[in-house]
Amino acid sequence: MNRTRMSLLAALTLVAGSSATALCATSADAAATATPCTVDYKVQNQWGTGFTAAVTVTNNAAAKSSWAVKWSYAGDQQVTSGWSANVSQSGTAVTAANESYNGALATGGSVSFGFNASYSGTNAIPSTFTLDGVTCNVDGGGGDNGGGSSGSRVDNPYAGAKMYVNPEWSAKAAAEPGGSRVADQPTAVWLDRIATINGVSGGMGLRAHLNEAVKQKGSGDLVVQLVIYDLPGRDCAALASNGELGPNDIDRYKSQYIDPIASILSDPAYAGLRIATVIEPDSLPNLVTNAGGTNTTTDACVTMKSNGNYEKGVSYALAKLGAIPNVYNYLDAGHHGWLGWDTNLGPAAQEFAKVATTNGASMNDVAGFIVNTANYGPVKEPNFKITDSVNGQTVRQAKWLDWNQYADEQTYAQGLRDKVIAAGFGSGTGMLIDTSRDGWGGSARPSGPGPQTSVDNYVNGGRIDRRIHVGNWCNQSGAGLGERPTAAPAAGIDAYVWVKPPGESDGASSDIPNDEGKGFDRMCDPAYGGNARNNNNPSGALPNAPLGGHWFSAQFQQLMQNAYPPLP
Repeated sequence: MNRTRMSLLAALTLVAGSSATALCATSADAAATATPCTVDYKVQNQWGTGFTAAVTVTNNAAAKSSWAVKWSYAGDQQVTSGWSANVSQSGTAVTAANESYNGALATGGSVSFGFNASYSGTNAIPSTFTLDGVTCNVDGGGGDNGGGSSGSRVDNPYAGAKMYVNPEWSAKAAAEPGGSRVADQPTAVWLDRIATINGVSGGMGLRAHLNEAVKQKGSGDLVVQLVIYDLPGRDCAALASNGELGPNDIDRYKSQYIDPIASILSDPAYAGLRIATVIEPDSLPNLVTNAGGTNTTTDACVTMKSNGNYEKGVSYALAKLGAIPNVYNYLDAGHHGWLGWDTNLGPAAQEFAKVATTNGASMNDVAGFIVNTANYGPVKEPNFKITDSVNGQTVRQAKWLDWNQYADEQTYAQGLRDKVIAAGFGSGTGMLIDTSRDGWGGSARPSGPGPQTSVDNYVNGGRIDRRIHVGNWCNQSGAGLGERPTAAPAAGIDAYVWVKPPGESDGASSDIPNDEGKGFDRMCDPAYGGNARNNNNPSGALPNAPLGGHWFSAQFQQLMQNAYPPLP
């Protein structure tokens, strides 16, 4: 979401002999050559009673350490929430002031923010904007109001757009008893080996999916979601999701995997699609926590950190795919139960920044980050907050939290967003949350907080996440479908998405020979007693699971049964 606009707004140049003083008396030198500031205000999405707007302001005057943009509405528009700025309103007057992390605004620099608002009647674009009291030039256009299909780059690709429904997944879901209730939901397409680019066993390849996406798009906008997932030595800490490429196959990854994908995505026939790519789940988080110096270290992760091929591969994917104007790259950023601790979050942000600025990649190649990919952490824990205390003891001391800074995925996503922006990513960076299997409804869902007899009783009695341990990740018993895919549900969140298609296994519960490179991970064995990564707790996995990515009917039925919000 922070990618530089493909066509930067140019400030209007003053004609010879015109007065600079009338434009900006406090910055005469800058005003002599350009307007002091330019504002681009676009309505990205509009519905009957509300709208989403994105604002970019460019400063052509002296550099600033803080800023405030102001405008007034002619109608009854009321701002309801904002992101990347402190947006407030008094009557018809609106003020958007910098956050703590984006106050610096260089000469020639730009900053973007957005907001949701309600309205009735007409929704006219404000005619006048000021930056720190100085009137700015206003760029026309106002966006397409969510109606047409311009194909131009946007801040949040999900805003005002439909999402692609994978016909192959939809057919499997519809074939299940009760599955028609969710078969029309959008899910991501996983490109988890080279063969999937052209299609496996008569199934749809990448081009077939994109052709179908063009049909589904119609006259509006549509996001098609692709998971890029075939790094050398893939998923060095989980055998169930190992891949086809060896640790040193970086050249093959580039030439036989990323390059063909980029070639297809570059086809002009698909230029009108918004293509959101999830870049290599679990890879960079493994380098942060499992590649040395901890009791969760694995030899495979040490190898991948040493040879640098995770970093080289991710950088190459970012640069190659990021060069395509309608592709939006989202880097995988683990989940709150992995990187949420103080000791992991900062190093993770630095690792992401490193990969986005080396080997040909740029931070402009990163639209945002995704959390909870194929995992089970709830979007929100409604019955307690990380700041709660019981009898003077912080709930962070509870065994379930174990001093984690976060208890759920939304607060983690927003906290991580602050960290990556501080590390140099743009203020418009957006976050995705995979909510496909984190609903935790059904009869086991607590209806309120736990008893305040101890921090453990309080947290365990109220937490909706019913896993045995937050480190459990394979085919979890008791899980349910989560929030349905939704655009811009909260500040800084581009969308809730279903990246892991519900009903597709995380891994086999026993050793199954295969030609997909997928090993047997004991974390998928319901009889397994655990390891250091789940503090030696039982795996909590369902029995009789097939290989990862294969259809698991019993799990799909459980996910529907325990859906939250419940299914009709």
